[in-house]
Amino acid sequence: MALPNTHFGPFGIESLLKDKQNIFFAGIGGVSMNSLAFLAMKRGYSVSGYDRAPSAITARLEAAGIPVYYESSAEHVKDADALVYTVAMDAANPEYAWAKEHGIPLISRADFLGWLMTGYERRIGVSGTHGKSTTTGMIARVLTHAGVDPTVLNGAPMRETGTVDRIGSHRFFAFEACEYMDSFLDFQPTLAVILNIEMDHVDYFSSLEQIRSSFLKFAGLTGPDGIAVLNLDDENCRLILPSLPCRAVTFSRRGSADYVSAGESMAGGFASFDILHGGTSVHVDLKVPGEHNISNALAAFAAAVEYGIDPMAAAEGLSSYEGIARRMERLCGTDRGADVYSDYAHHPTEIAATLRAARAVCPGKLRIVFQPHTYSRTAELFDGFVSAFADSGADEVLFCDIYAARETNTYGVSSAQLADAVSGRRKPAFHAGSFAEAADWAYSRSGSGDMILVMGAGDVEKVGGLLKERAKA
Repeated sequence: MALPNTHFGPFGIESLLKDKQNIFFAGIGGVSMNSLAFLAMKRGYSVSGYDRAPSAITARLEAAGIPVYYESSAEHVKDADALVYTVAMDAANPEYAWAKEHGIPLISRADFLGWLMTGYERRIGVSGTHGKSTTTGMIARVLTHAGVDPTVLNGAPMRETGTVDRIGSHRFFAFEACEYMDSFLDFQPTLAVILNIEMDHVDYFSSLEQIRSSFLKFAGLTGPDGIAVLNLDDENCRLILPSLPCRAVTFSRRGSADYVSAGESMAGGFASFDILHGGTSVHVDLKVPGEHNISNALAAFAAAVEYGIDPMAAAEGLSSYEGIARRMERLCGTDRGADVYSDYAHHPTEIAATLRAARAVCPGKLRIVFQPHTYSRTAELFDGFVSAFADSGADEVLFCDIYAARETNTYGVSSAQLADAVSGRRKPAFHAGSFAEAADWAYSRSGSGDMILVMGAGDVEKVGGLLKERAKA
């Protein structure tokens, strides 16, 4: 069972930390948590934390002088003034349990981030069911290219920095805003990007109406002087548009909007297009594959230009954007001539878009190794998963066992059922009981000009790691 988010808010946290110095981060090696530790250290706090095992992230923390413990113990927090935690953490964690018992303030990751970002002048929060990390990376690249030295907190490592964060000035703060458990409602955006709204996180959200309400509240956090950048090509974005309590800025690939694309063309899976706004036109040539990235680029462009970035500089930044980790990321080539790619897609809509991009890039056979993420998502969106794969240009699909994350399988769903259903739609589909079996399957069946695409939000990237190891042998 996930821990609850706290909702102290910026003023509450400011009060909790008044005249305090030592902050402990439980799960400090996490993708987001390590960035919060760096930002807290920049604000003058003494920072330490616990994580399960050493990693490249914890090495970076230790190199900066931040103590990291790899065995959980209450001893680590006896001098702490506050403990920051992720909602995915177990309440039995010794540091968390001791801090709770002894009255040390407990602050959830999202609540703490909401407080941290109030120290920045212009705060761009990127939300949506799909495309958040890519669009946040695009905004980071545009702002950096424009020379405004942004601070950025993304959900995946950016290729320009090799990290999920960029510690810059206090003028701009761009961040990924995840809707799970309404975490993004603890943030403090002055400009809210909403890329799309679909049914997801079904272990928390019970209906699309509830999800739309959450995104509307997120936009409202910008205040009456704030801005919401919305995708008019998305039905649920259109539905919340009339209720926005802030200024609406719209973008579209298909119709009338404040920012529109024109003259779209695709070459080898990569998009070229013009962006039209206010009587001006600029050209963009994307280096990241997939037609869906046109929409992401429009959102990034709109957010930047609304905050005073020159349109030509924004277009140049988009054209030089190189992407983020695990978004159609090439890992290696095999000695049989196949290319191995990795992608984070784990929702039917994301999967369909990624497979279209992969098919456009791949000249040969396209083989997919996919790991579903959570039993609840797999069960509730089962038909969508089947259609995403069965209707795609993939030649063969192999399903690994479902990544449980925080759940137990009370749904009676399995990857073998997915494989059977996709096979029933005349798409060759299989099931593997281990990552080693999956890697062997993909390697043995793929040759020159083929692509192996390893997909999912769990630990399926281990299959890519096995294929990389084989490539080095």
